[in-house]
Amino acid sequence: MNGMESILPLSMDMTDAGNKLHIVMFPWLAFGHMIPYLEVAKLIAQKGHKVSFVSTPRNIDRLPKPPPNLSPLINLVKLPLPTVHKLPQNAEATIDLPYDKVKYLKAAYDLLQQPMTQFLESSAPDWVIYDFAPYWLGPVAAKLGISSVFFCIFNAACLCYAGPVSALMGTTDQYCRTKPEDFTVPPKWVPFKTTVAFRLFEILRVFDDVTGDDENVPAMFRLGASIQGCDVLAMRSCYEFEPEWLQLLEEIHPKPVIPVGQLPATAYDGGDDENDEWKAMKQWLDMQVKGSVVYVAFGSEAKPSQAELTEIALGLELSELPFFWVLRKQRGLADTELIELPDGFEDRTKGRGLVCTSWAPQLKILSHDSVGGFLTHSGLGSVVEGLQCARALILLTFLAEQGLNARLLEEKKMAYSIPRDERDGSFTRDSVSESLRLVMVREEGKTYRDKAKEMSGLFGDRDKQDRYTNNLLDYLQSHRQRLKKGQ
Repeated sequence: MNGMESILPLSMDMTDAGNKLHIVMFPWLAFGHMIPYLEVAKLIAQKGHKVSFVSTPRNIDRLPKPPPNLSPLINLVKLPLPTVHKLPQNAEATIDLPYDKVKYLKAAYDLLQQPMTQFLESSAPDWVIYDFAPYWLGPVAAKLGISSVFFCIFNAACLCYAGPVSALMGTTDQYCRTKPEDFTVPPKWVPFKTTVAFRLFEILRVFDDVTGDDENVPAMFRLGASIQGCDVLAMRSCYEFEPEWLQLLEEIHPKPVIPVGQLPATAYDGGDDENDEWKAMKQWLDMQVKGSVVYVAFGSEAKPSQAELTEIALGLELSELPFFWVLRKQRGLADTELIELPDGFEDRTKGRGLVCTSWAPQLKILSHDSVGGFLTHSGLGSVVEGLQCARALILLTFLAEQGLNARLLEEKKMAYSIPRDERDGSFTRDSVSESLRLVMVREEGKTYRDKAKEMSGLFGDRDKQDRYTNNLLDYLQSHRQRLKKGQ
């Protein structure tokens, strides 16, 4: 699809065109996936179309509730998660598990194929939008005569790096990547100069999942099969941010490629303006100097090791900057490796720093005037929230595609990564402190602060997001299977 044509607003509102769509959405069981899927669901519902959002009971109950005006159009569908040997009880999302047990969650998720097929048969939607994990859903939808979209929550650069279907599914030796080192250089199918690749420690942490030595279907194979089985490939991206990667993606995959925009977060519902925890947080933030606070959070999946936690904490202490740290000490009850702050850390930083070990309203915190920087794992959801609030980014990657996001942001001078050892990913308290001070206060870090302000116009632009939503719905409206069959 041509980049310029694709973001033109529609000549008429989709809802006036009649024939409202019914779209089923089926994300992977990670909050970093479910939240952007829910954002897309809300954007679709705002245009008057019906969405069936499918997940497991505990996840549906934990997701932010859609606003009351959209509730009648968003049907939250609960499919019970089948039990699997070694999957802890009540573990229904990656947040509930240590990383080495996520493979059992994938095994349980694959057992949803039959109930999901039955739901699609009975609800007969126009489209199903699915994630990388249910690699089996494209063929199921095709058999039922339902059009399908693989919506990848990663950006176009990550998808291009992953490569063509033949490379992902291992059906050719032409693009074979078998050693960790193979993943530390830009792939041969990228024709322009770039640094977008994993660093050695980043690929070593996830290599078992990538290659499949993991009692499970490898992530790369799932991704390849999901792309192969869909009618349309959509991703969280926009032409203004990464035009070169979107163009390459269209060349790599011979099917329609539709960016859905950056999906700037909307405020969480649930009235937590009156919430006592938020009141206490806001009171502390109100006392800090404008732009002085570094917000620290590593998303729902990443959990630092004890050694990493110690260096982060002592680096924050050394930096002498005010900080607000949302710290996850445990990934579910099955996680036996609890991590603890260094002795005396909270006493020594009292007043200057706040550590929160429960859920915190990230968008509200980032939106507060006292926050100037964001130390993040470089997950795309957090990056978008940080940039829409014009916060300078300091990066510390842990898992999955985070390293690829970091390279793209570094390349565009939009973020600074804390220096680390290439093989084991270790870093020091001094490098944490130096990096924070560079980006937050030093003259040579002004580039990052200015770039964040500049990018907030792009990442937080609701009108631009609306055009991308219209473009997606325009395509879905005119290409659904029923129209093709003349029904």
